[in-house]
Amino acid sequence: MLPDSALVRRCVASPNHGERVGTASPSMLILHYTGMPGGQGALERLADPAAQVSCHYFVGEDGEIIQMVPEARRAWHAGQSNWEGITDINSHSIGIEIVNPGHEWGYRDFPAVQMAAVRALCSDIVSRHAILPQHVLGHSDIAPLRKTDPGERFDWASLAAEGVGLHVPSAPIRGGRFFSPGEAGQPIEALQAMFSLYGYGLPITGVYDELTEAVVSAFQRHFRPERVDGICDASTIETLRDLIARRG
Repeated sequence: MLPDSALVRRCVASPNHGERVGTASPSMLILHYTGMPGGQGALERLADPAAQVSCHYFVGEDGEIIQMVPEARRAWHAGQSNWEGITDINSHSIGIEIVNPGHEWGYRDFPAVQMAAVRALCSDIVSRHAILPQHVLGHSDIAPLRKTDPGERFDWASLAAEGVGLHVPSAPIRGGRFFSPGEAGQPIEALQAMFSLYGYGLPITGVYDELTEAVVSAFQRHFRPERVDGICDASTIETLRDLIARRG
């Protein structure tokens, strides 16, 4: 396998891939953390045919970039997911796994050298494939009931500073009206409509149900990481409003 990016240091081929369905070119970039105790174990799992998971790129804590699946192929990294009504995210995306033990194994900050490598790789990918800023997403954005990665410690702002992804300063956390699980009515419909408009796979039911809470938490992890609690306060709503306005 020949690398697609000049930033790749080595290739470790994974057998877990197939043809893209419905598109010839990726239009999304999905970021993950490995969520395992060590990087080597994660790399081996992504190359194991029995695991049936894979990614296009793997970024170590030392900044090493490894390619595992050619960009032209459909890697198996997103699973059951949804963004802007697209449910076969694997066919429409490039997936990057970033070594970090994750919330289950001792979640920690991403080292500066690793973040620098991620920024460079993402910038290269989005420029070559003309990926829109609102299509640079975390796994938790597209699968909020199942996933929490890359999480609130990931430095999305530094990516946006390099022109990768959509980002606005999070609105200050303060008192005032908030919405929480169990509430129902027209205000919840309006809230769900805003998240759906931005791209989240959230039906407008008028009930602050489990999926709504998960979407709010996913949004907070990505865009308002100062507090991740699944409660839609004024800060969360204002940040969402500003993102929708920035996206245009």
